[in-house]
Parts: sequence; structure tokens; C-alpha cells
Amino acid sequence: MIGLLTGTLAVKAPTHLVVETGGVGYQVQVPLSTLYALPETGQQVRLHIHTHLRDDALQLYGFATPEEKHLFLILIGVSGIGPKQGLNLLSRVDAREFIRAIARGDRAFLARIPGVGKKTADRLLVELPEKIAALAREWKEEAPAPPGGDQAREDALRVLVNLGYKRSQAEEAIKQVAAEGAGAPSLETLIRSALKALGG
Repeated sequence: MIGLLTGTLAVKAPTHLVVETGGVGYQVQVPLSTLYALPETGQQVRLHIHTHLRDDALQLYGFATPEEKHLFLILIGVSGIGPKQGLNLLSRVDAREFIRAIARGDRAFLARIPGVGKKTADRLLVELPEKIAALAREWKEEAPAPPGGDQAREDALRVLVNLGYKRSQAEEAIKQVAAEGAGAPSLETLIRSALKALGG
């Protein structure tokens, strides 16, 4: 498995790169954020690589920084998001803005990213907060506090309805979770606990 690739940038195209090292040219797919950070062809480059093995192909995905690669791996761990959509996300939005959006539960921001939409935004908000919080600490990025109180309950209700639950069922589950907890639970806690109460 290739984890790091250093060599001469032989081809620099919007869809892919070719990095030549040891007489071999490796085709690498990169997000636009990495593409813009690279020098002109003929120069030396160093890319952090994720090797993705499929039944019919072995694909290399390259990133300018280990943090960007880490975020990509987190993204493709979300159900329904593959490497192609993960690259699209990193190409369409600044990584730190994305982290902040997840941390504050900003569904509207996420849904506006081309190729995401409301349902994928809801999946991101359900599956990513804990992982994103850990990444934010690595990047020394201060994550804003998630919404609390009535706003958190409203946001959790919207997420559950968009995930396919009936509004009445979702409301009852959220009330149950709020009654069992102490203080104002966070959006993430509400969603996860409500999903358990719903048997999801």
C-alpha cells in the first residue's frame, strides 16, 4: 500500500496528476485544494496518498497535507460517500470551514455544497461530530459550541424527519431523551439517543 509519494510532477490536469519516480509514472487523483497548492510540471512534489483497492482497479488519491488526507478518510467512512464524492467535497469547500460547519450543526451550509444535498447533510451531522471534533483538536481549530436547548431539539427533529421517521415518532423520541437527560443535551446527543429510542 502506498502512503507517501515523492517524485517529479509529469502531468498536472484538473482530473488527475502523474507523478514520476523511479522510472514509473503514478496516476493520482487529487482535490482542487491540493491541485492549486502544487508547483508547475517538472518540479518535485510530495503527496500523502490513500490507496483505494477496488475489484477492478487500484486508485491513488493524493493530498498536500496529512490533515487533508485524514479528513478525506473521515468523509469516505460516512455511509453513501465514496472516494469520488469525498474528493468533490474537499474541492468545493475549505476544509476548516467544513469542520466548523459540522461542529456548529450548520445543515444549511452543508446542503449548499454541490453534490451534497439535504439527506447527505443530515448523514454528515449524525455520523461526523465526534470524529470532526478530534480532527479539529489536531488542527488546533477551535470548534464552536453546538446549538443547545430548543434550537437543538428543532434541529434534531428536522434531521430525524429527513432520515425517514414520522414527525410524531421523532417528537416523542426527542421528548423522551430530553426528559431522561440532565440539562440541555447537545444536538449530537439528541440525535444519537433519539435514534436508539426509535430503534434506528
